[in-house]
Amino acid sequence: MTSAPVPGVRTRTARPEDYDAIVRVADAWWGRPVTALLNRLYLHHFCDTSLIAETESGELAGFVIGFLSPSRPDEAYIHFTGVAPGMRRTGLARSLYERFFRLARSDGRSVVRAVTSPDNARSIAFHEALGFTCSAPVTGYDGPGQDRVVLSRPL
Repeated sequence: MTSAPVPGVRTRTARPEDYDAIVRVADAWWGRPVTALLNRLYLHHFCDTSLIAETESGELAGFVIGFLSPSRPDEAYIHFTGVAPGMRRTGLARSLYERFFRLARSDGRSVVRAVTSPDNARSIAFHEALGFTCSAPVTGYDGPGQDRVVLSRPL
């Protein structure tokens, strides 16, 4: 299923300077501290495979920080995703993911992966609705006490 573009929103490839706009809103969008999950290096080294959605007035509406794995030539990875609270349930996240899927597919990738916390039911439901499968929780995936589920979607 392909989603239509979201009216009043344009999507473009990220630029390194987008980092500042993202970290300005990330904690508020999530309602908890999350900026430590996104280092500046992602926007410096993976801007060509990351996406920014902006309103017509230039406000950040959403983003996907993703990359084509340099170590696993069949895989792409979505590291961090966000949608402004007022833009949720508009299809924006789906649209961003689908654009990332096309980018990964055009580079010969056959699977997209992501991880999330086992108790992040909204993230798991969203990914499953897009065709991802969810692993059982992996104990200590990101260190002691940092269990994760691995999400995988064939392209």
